[in-house]
Amino acid sequence: MTSSVIRDDIQAGLVVFLVALPLCLGIAVASGATPFAGIISGVIGGVVVGLISGSHVSVSGPAAGLIAIILTAISQLGYENFLMALVIAGGFQLLMGAIKAGTISSYFPNSVIEGMLAAIGIIIIKKEIPHAVGYDQMHEGDFFNLELGAENFFTEWAHSINYAHAGVITITLVSLAILIAFQKIPFLKKIKAIPGALIAVLGGILLNELFIGMGSNWYITGNHLVQLPQANSISEFIGQFQLPNWTAVSNQAVWVTGLTIAVVASIESLLCLEAGDRMDPMKRYSSANRELFAQGTGNLFSGLIGGLPMTSVIVRTTANVNAGAKTKLSTIVHGLLLCLAVVLIPGLLNKIPMASLAAILLMIGFKLANPSVFKHMWSLGKHQFIPFMVTVLAVVLTDLLKGVGVGVVVSVFFILRGNMKLAYYFRKEAHHTGDIIYIDLAQEVSFLNKAAIKQTLGHLPANSKVVIDAVNTVYIDHDVLTLIRDFLQFGSKEKNIDVTLRNFKDVYQMADSVHVHSVPGK
Repeated sequence: MTSSVIRDDIQAGLVVFLVALPLCLGIAVASGATPFAGIISGVIGGVVVGLISGSHVSVSGPAAGLIAIILTAISQLGYENFLMALVIAGGFQLLMGAIKAGTISSYFPNSVIEGMLAAIGIIIIKKEIPHAVGYDQMHEGDFFNLELGAENFFTEWAHSINYAHAGVITITLVSLAILIAFQKIPFLKKIKAIPGALIAVLGGILLNELFIGMGSNWYITGNHLVQLPQANSISEFIGQFQLPNWTAVSNQAVWVTGLTIAVVASIESLLCLEAGDRMDPMKRYSSANRELFAQGTGNLFSGLIGGLPMTSVIVRTTANVNAGAKTKLSTIVHGLLLCLAVVLIPGLLNKIPMASLAAILLMIGFKLANPSVFKHMWSLGKHQFIPFMVTVLAVVLTDLLKGVGVGVVVSVFFILRGNMKLAYYFRKEAHHTGDIIYIDLAQEVSFLNKAAIKQTLGHLPANSKVVIDAVNTVYIDHDVLTLIRDFLQFGSKEKNIDVTLRNFKDVYQMADSVHVHSVPGK
């Protein structure tokens, strides 16, 4: 590993740390746990999972998609019993990795993955705009809770305007200007030693301190700032860790919760792993089974010391890639920074305006949901664009897993529809003895093609000549072969169709032959 790679990874780790810090705290509070529990998960997700995972860019931590499950589990089981369920979930994930269940990730269509990423971008923008104007009553990590009292997805922005704060908006605009400048201005782009996100955060802190020093009512406090838990002594710090209730291992509800967490967290991690590999500028591939093992280990450790469930997370991973990460060192650095921050400098971090962090996330969201992405998917044709758009809408209006599930169903529909159409190549040639219809079978003809072939054979004109050729075919399903045999014996006679089979004899035990049916009385 060269010094330039190490430098890039450390810078990326710092950016991811700034993004992950409020998310860890927000997801923990939204889940009904202590803020410290979110920090535990972030540290383990960065260091432990980062060391074991085979992904070079994926970043793990507490996940917004698990909030509803965690909140219900804690309220019904109690926190210590919930931790026992998390330990069980980690064990399930280790088992899933051992039996190579991660191969399921290879079956997620690209259009669905692209749709998921674009939807996450839209959700990030939607959730961060209220923070950017000064409405911080929502939990930072609660991405998929689209209802806010009586407000829906579209009116929430208008509702947040009622809480607009001039100081927050100013800091947001200044932070955005800094981030854009570091991306657009040539001499700033060349400054590799200092990430733009760090300057944006420092600018936000200094601007707020200036407001305070001037006595302006634009200064911001309270929930407009990061709120990291502070321990006043070593014993108080250690007291924030919690242990699982081992006697709960006999509780059936604990096992059901553990299995639920394992399944949902695994699917989310595999989805994010696939997305991370697609975003990786070096186009490296990661082992899904190794990722399950890494996530299982992380959740096992998290349950043992009082943390929350974790997954590979799109928001952190995107921030990592955009910041120029090259290896897994960046995710490890981000985990170490979370640990050091909560131990050494919680007071300083609590001066960071949420508006500056919202600006960073808005830039990430725009990167994911850039109009150029939609334009590119449109250019690929309806078979790619429709599943892409369905996934975008479904994820935005429901949640990650439901949305991806809907997208996969639609994508499979188009795959099956296309597969049926590609069963054969149909052409007609004119000869002196009359038109000859050629049906050249595809390389593989499955049972899914049976309906299309049956329809074609049924619509052949009477008194025609047909050639069915399997020269390029390596597999024909038994049902299709039976259909062709029945057509030779019965269907072709009804319409006086002369049928010629070619290249069937050796492979499919059907004689290459010409079936000529003369019209009765001639």
